[in-house]
Amino acid sequence: MKVADYDLLVIGGGINGVGVAYDAAGRGLSVCLCEMGDLAGATSSSSSKLIHGGLRYLEQCEFRLVREALAEREILLKIAPHITRPLRFYLPHQSELRPAWMVQLGLFLYDHLSKRNTLTGSRRVKLDGGSPLKSTFNTVFEYSDVWVDDARLVLLNALGLRDHGGSVFTRTKVVSGFRRNDLWHICLEDQLTGTTKEVTSKALVNAAGPWVSGVLAGLSKEPEKSDKRVRLVKGSHIVVPGLYQGSQAYILQNHDKRVVFVSPFLGDYSLIGTTEVEYNGDPGAATCSEQEREYLCRVVNDHFKTTISVEDIIWDFSGVRPLFEDKSSDARTATRDYAFELEDEDGKAPLLSVFGGKLTTYRKLGEHAMNRLASYFPMATGAWTQSSLLPGAVQVVSCLQVIQQRYPWLPDSVAIRYAHSYGSLADKFLNGMGCISDLGIDFGSGLYQCEVDYLIRNEWVIEAEDLLWRRSKLGLFLSTEESSVLADYIKSSIRQVSENGTLNRIV
Repeated sequence: MKVADYDLLVIGGGINGVGVAYDAAGRGLSVCLCEMGDLAGATSSSSSKLIHGGLRYLEQCEFRLVREALAEREILLKIAPHITRPLRFYLPHQSELRPAWMVQLGLFLYDHLSKRNTLTGSRRVKLDGGSPLKSTFNTVFEYSDVWVDDARLVLLNALGLRDHGGSVFTRTKVVSGFRRNDLWHICLEDQLTGTTKEVTSKALVNAAGPWVSGVLAGLSKEPEKSDKRVRLVKGSHIVVPGLYQGSQAYILQNHDKRVVFVSPFLGDYSLIGTTEVEYNGDPGAATCSEQEREYLCRVVNDHFKTTISVEDIIWDFSGVRPLFEDKSSDARTATRDYAFELEDEDGKAPLLSVFGGKLTTYRKLGEHAMNRLASYFPMATGAWTQSSLLPGAVQVVSCLQVIQQRYPWLPDSVAIRYAHSYGSLADKFLNGMGCISDLGIDFGSGLYQCEVDYLIRNEWVIEAEDLLWRRSKLGLFLSTEESSVLADYIKSSIRQVSENGTLNRIV
């Protein structure tokens, strides 16, 4: 009998896919993860950048999901302190939408459904004339959640997967698969070259996010018997010049019973979102519509003294969330929980498909997924990710001190970005540097050649967009000309690395 190339092959390089693969590799399995585009290339880099319990889900009685999400806030602050931080939210009170007692009851549950070690509890606050909110708002309810760099959270899990011996292949699409001799035979196509290769695996996880049903249809013998589906809902965000001073975020209630978050973004901006629009097109082609832009501006203008229009929007982005289809009539009330579907052939070659889920609960989803597959791998160890630090994990303050002591010539703004983005991993490209010129080409806005080279060789950067909008958000700051120079450099570097045989490709 042929020995499998891998114990587990995971389809999908979004947060759920990397979470499952990382967990599996740490249990001692040989793991391969394949992503048809870039890591976090779709939904997972288009979120509100929050790790949150989901305050409004309490109204929908999703107590298990909220409890799990609340617990994950504390865990992620511990295992990824460099890309997360506590964030205080202000909820302006509007009695015609929700009476004060209802809000206070919800926040009491929010404070006590799960143990808090780091985050402070909620309170009611009377506003004064210095508030950025309109004078009609005289009371806010204040509570805690967590900010996160969503795309880098995906990257850190992928790096952790590789550190545990796993393989990560981007721009690699699963084009077909079948079971034979108790193994999965999977045909993979390199999206850069068009070449294909067949690999074998003992088990398969379908974590393709918005594409999960399509992938399942191509792999399952009887996909029509599946009782699980995803509901595609587009969420759009806009970025505008900062609306207010201060580190707090706002959660705005609306008469359509939706909420919109407004949070500080990259120092000088405000991030506003999200919308919830039923979506039927290609998930990879989602864009923010004019109606969504106007809606988000209108919500802001209903609450803040500073008003905005669509002309003030500096950047917008959209992602399609694969919500688990629970037959809800309204996208707003559709569950954010997740579900699995497991099928095998005579107890061998299992296929586990993942439906739904949210950024906050990805780690727990990965743990639950591997627990479901545990019987197929009796030699695998148990759950482990709750207390294991993600790559680069270090407190930002101490990391920044170390960087500034070792490299005192580094501009403060660059040192701060390194500490927040890479943590201790920054030393991988700074080690041995003695002055600013050692960093190589200056592409603008504090982006230097040594960092670009590191991202190409270590973090799967293939195109300029991977770096500018996912590994970082420097796309907001580089000029069109600077971005073009960077794109040419990356293209040349990829070609050179490929010719040297050191580009990590499946074929």
